[in-house]
Amino acid sequence: MTKPDPHHHHDAVAKRLKRAEGHLRSILQMMEEHRSCLELAQQLHAVEKAISQAKKVLIQDHIDHCLQDAVGDLDVDKQRTIDEFKAITKYL
Repeated sequence: MTKPDPHHHHDAVAKRLKRAEGHLRSILQMMEEHRSCLELAQQLHAVEKAISQAKKVLIQDHIDHCLQDAVGDLDVDKQRTIDEFKAITKYL
């Protein structure tokens, strides 16, 4: 029997990465068309942000689900510490 996949947001991460992949192809085409450096930089910035957001969602998903599964049921004080850890990682 297989264990259910705890990674609830992998589809969202894959969708973001596919979008970034499409943007990268567009940027390469823009370069072949000798588009301005400003336009290229803007598009590269957008790709960078998309990948960064995908990474953030992946890490947050791991923390939200895998960490909780690993530590199991905790007393109130320890669970509060885990919840605070989860909350503070959103600022990374």
